[in-house]
Amino acid sequence: MKFTDSPVIDLPVGGAALSFQQDNGSMHVGTSVWPCSLVLVKFIDRWASITPTENPYSSLLDFRGKRAVEIGCGCGVAGMGLYLLGLTDILLTDISPVMPALKHNIKRNKTILKKALKHSVLYWNNPAQIAALNPPFDFVIATDVVYIEETVGPLISTMEALIGNNGVVLLGYQLRSPEADKLFWEMCDKAFQIEKIPHEDLHPEFAYEEADVYVLRKKKEETASGS
Repeated sequence: MKFTDSPVIDLPVGGAALSFQQDNGSMHVGTSVWPCSLVLVKFIDRWASITPTENPYSSLLDFRGKRAVEIGCGCGVAGMGLYLLGLTDILLTDISPVMPALKHNIKRNKTILKKALKHSVLYWNNPAQIAALNPPFDFVIATDVVYIEETVGPLISTMEALIGNNGVVLLGYQLRSPEADKLFWEMCDKAFQIEKIPHEDLHPEFAYEEADVYVLRKKKEETASGS
């Protein structure tokens, strides 16, 4: 589901307003603005200004001094939104054909962002490109990236390679393919501790029934017995 076929999507974030141009007629899904990116940004926007004593997510969303990478960033909605919410050391990545749409939207929002955000080409099955990003990262951002069964394995391995041992994957998720969904959660369960954000904690205007936010943390490797 797309929220709208409008060529321009506006998103208020932290007192500012981002604007994204999308192309739903493109052969690449990354040139459309997908719901989960908006849902993730607005979840964080809801809690960003609430005092720690009243905020169950204050520790999770403490972005000070943290490095982040967004994978499959598309038009850059999540990355730019989180940049405005304090995750300022962030790198946006996607495949080569999506780069023109990403670069256009980075330029489109430069006056709000005050700078051009860093971006890089990344194919999930390319270990050299993954290594070139200089992991580990404190945060890996991913929204609406599970839709083809064949890409699930490379996606999981990329998240594992990029995230630090104490890092967090912030995942915006919507079921697109039953086969991809089943495989993704089976593989996720082996690699990550999975926490689903309660729907009532999402932004009330962006708490769509079909979209969820998850927090994934690397499972600690068990020490081999006798070592």
